[in-house]
Amino acid sequence: MELVTQNQCFGGTQSVYRHLSEVCGVEMTFGLYLPPQARTRPVPLLWYLSGLTCTHENAMIKAGLQRHAAEEGLALVFPDTSPRGEGVADDEAYDLGQGAGFYVNATQKPWARHYRMYDYIVTELPALLQEQLPLNGINGVTGHSMGGHGALTIAFRNPSLFRSVSAFAPILNPTRSDWGRKQFSAYLGDDEAHWGMYDACLLLSELGWQGDILIDQGSADQFLGQLQPEAMARLMAERRQAGVLRMQAGYDHSYYFVASFGEDHVRWHAERLNAA
Repeated sequence: MELVTQNQCFGGTQSVYRHLSEVCGVEMTFGLYLPPQARTRPVPLLWYLSGLTCTHENAMIKAGLQRHAAEEGLALVFPDTSPRGEGVADDEAYDLGQGAGFYVNATQKPWARHYRMYDYIVTELPALLQEQLPLNGINGVTGHSMGGHGALTIAFRNPSLFRSVSAFAPILNPTRSDWGRKQFSAYLGDDEAHWGMYDACLLLSELGWQGDILIDQGSADQFLGQLQPEAMARLMAERRQAGVLRMQAGYDHSYYFVASFGEDHVRWHAERLNAA
């Protein structure tokens, strides 16, 4: 890992690293916050997966999670949302290509060469972080919008890696959404039988989840039609899945929404990760 920047933050350190990813075939950049407790003992790690058009910087700068993480003794990692750079496939649309990896392993040309964000988040980056940083191997995951989709689908498929999962305004049923069908068709092909492994509602129905789930959704979110929180609410009720989906009156899809409830999510994860 090559250290790009490092700043003191709430008694800990906020760093940015880059490394050559074998999975994605390019240099990848991520943000990493270590709380002050990491100076004396290994700490749990909370992953934050960002949404469409974001880089590692958006949540790192705007969400305000470091103060709460410092108080709770959690490390934070902010991965990028896709591979980037010259030679990496892209599209003119904001919701496909660079900045829009959707946390899938692409199987279709020209995306398959670099767009393997599922393996990057599940396999490569965890191993790198665990090897080089004072982490205790206990992980939680959260995310916003496309990143909320990533957090839920990755956690549901990897319960041995992630002990806790939450999301802010996640894309919950992408196989039935404009934010999903377009991208899955491009990255995974037109056979919808291959899409279900990246749909939170379908995965929860098939696999369940061992713990509880926290989802916050703004009632004034301009993208409610694409996010489909009602599909997850019905499913959680039908399955009697432990957890809560909270509709927050008046909040939209912005980072002001994430920052408003970020403390709730960090403390919620800390209760589960520090008790593990």
